[in-house]
Amino acid sequence: MDYLDEVEMEMMKALDNLEARLITVRAGRANASMLNGIMVEYYGAPTPINQLANITVPEARELFIKPFDRGALKDIERAINEANIGITPTNNGEMIILTVPQLTEDTRRNYVKQVKEMGEQAKVALRNARQDANNAIKKDESLTEDNEKALMDDVQELINKYNKKVDDMIKEKENELMSV
Repeated sequence: MDYLDEVEMEMMKALDNLEARLITVRAGRANASMLNGIMVEYYGAPTPINQLANITVPEARELFIKPFDRGALKDIERAINEANIGITPTNNGEMIILTVPQLTEDTRRNYVKQVKEMGEQAKVALRNARQDANNAIKKDESLTEDNEKALMDDVQELINKYNKKVDDMIKEKENELMSV
């Protein structure tokens, strides 16, 4: 069993998770991924909004949601209101228009705090992966003491590398949020 490959897979999953979570934090610009996770009650079944409509970004601060079935307009509008994403939908009878409000300084700072918290959670996941790998290495009786030490050093190098990636991702998102 290759401990390094296994721990690196876990660390990659933590980074992928962080990346997916960072996308949902809006930076004052319209982005179709803002609607990820919003489920619309459609014919009695919760359905992701992107499966019911075309979502386009005609301008930097506008999202157009044009349902395939006009009958779903009210349901989509209700789902967006209930999702509490901080944007009030406008229904013009054919599509729903979301106008992303300009972020205030306080809102930007709150988003930066949120982003830093997400980064910290990713680092906790990385540390947990390191801990699991180190425990597995210690339990493996077929390893010599030197091999065990070398493997643990390699795991530490991996976590350092991934911690740097997390820091870079957080810094990039902070810059995006704080730029007007």
